[in-house]
Amino acid sequence: MYSLSICLVKAILPLIALFNKKIRLFVRGRKTVWTTLDQKYQTNAPYVWVHTASLGEFEQGLPIMKALRKQGYKILLTFFSPSGYEVRKNTPDADLVLYLPLDTPANARRFVQKVQPAMAIFVKYEFWLNYLSQLKKAQVPTYLLSGNFRKDQIFFKPYGGLMRKALHCFTHFFVQNQLSATLLHSLGLQNVTVSGDTRFDRVAEILQRNNHLDFIEQFKGENLCVVFGSSWPADEDIYLQYINTCKENVKFIIVPHNINPVEIAVLKNNKQKLDRSVALFSEKNSLNLADYEVLIIDTIGILTKVYSYADIAYVGGGMGTTGLHNVLEPAVFGIPVLIGKNFQKFNEAKELVALGGVLSVSTQEEFAEKLTTLLASAEKRAAIGEINRKYIQEKQGATEAFLSYSSRHNSFHMEPNT
Repeated sequence: MYSLSICLVKAILPLIALFNKKIRLFVRGRKTVWTTLDQKYQTNAPYVWVHTASLGEFEQGLPIMKALRKQGYKILLTFFSPSGYEVRKNTPDADLVLYLPLDTPANARRFVQKVQPAMAIFVKYEFWLNYLSQLKKAQVPTYLLSGNFRKDQIFFKPYGGLMRKALHCFTHFFVQNQLSATLLHSLGLQNVTVSGDTRFDRVAEILQRNNHLDFIEQFKGENLCVVFGSSWPADEDIYLQYINTCKENVKFIIVPHNINPVEIAVLKNNKQKLDRSVALFSEKNSLNLADYEVLIIDTIGILTKVYSYADIAYVGGGMGTTGLHNVLEPAVFGIPVLIGKNFQKFNEAKELVALGGVLSVSTQEEFAEKLTTLLASAEKRAAIGEINRKYIQEKQGATEAFLSYSSRHNSFHMEPNT
């Protein structure tokens, strides 16, 4: 039934693709997988196959990929989602980047036989039964990295037998917290290490990079700066009124999640939404940005650097149902972080809200009250930011836990597979 459902999806996706750009990329990208493998895969090289759903999981897998490459492995990286593949298809941190072919028995058998990975790593949530079964059959060490399990998942339901079968294909689980380990233990799975989340190692690396951006320095000057990162319309409904009524010398940077030219134009020009002097990132070379109060970033890939200039950050996604974005990226800079009301499914957000480093808001009034208080007190900003900085520092180490385990269990043999 599982394989039949995958085949059915494969049959109808081309029809849906006629009307949906994302699905069109999903279908079109998978047409070239086998040709690319034939042309670029180096048969006698030791590959580690790392599979990620999208961008968030890519970030979690990145510290492991970098470490394994230093040890001499090549990295074959696969994505399920176009939103991950299209952004990271040219990443220098992998030797080969592909869409994952749909999980049919034929695709899974062909892929595993072709790649013959030295090991396979699935990041966080991906559980493809046919691929996992083929990896187990081929005796490939297979790991779940930064796994996060909840009681309401199908594995722990009476009708979840098929997906529980997928879990038994893993060599070892590296999970984020004790609850995940306890849930796996309840299924008789003892091959579990509570290692934490590799994202903490990943965001810690941000501090070691060159985060300098000339145009942001020109825009900010000596003013306080508030950055709204990965925001959606539901988030805009919370903060735009505050921007319009703020009387302080504050600069505001908006980084929308969807960089859509039409939506950007509406945001910039609709005076009912935004009634301050507004510049776009794409106009930075033709404007004196110091003269403007609001800067809209209409490009992708620089948000983490932009956060380095923030005195306060608001992370989007939590006011609607799209899902809260990464609060760790601004938190690592030791600044206060504001989010919307829907954060319960995001463990680091829950923990930081409880600690007081992240402040959740539900209404325009609550947002205005908390932001005004933060802008008025450098001491309060510093104290709250220190909570975030210390939290991330204490949570690091998941990458080392994985590497240490793997080196002790004979997974790091450098002889190429045959």
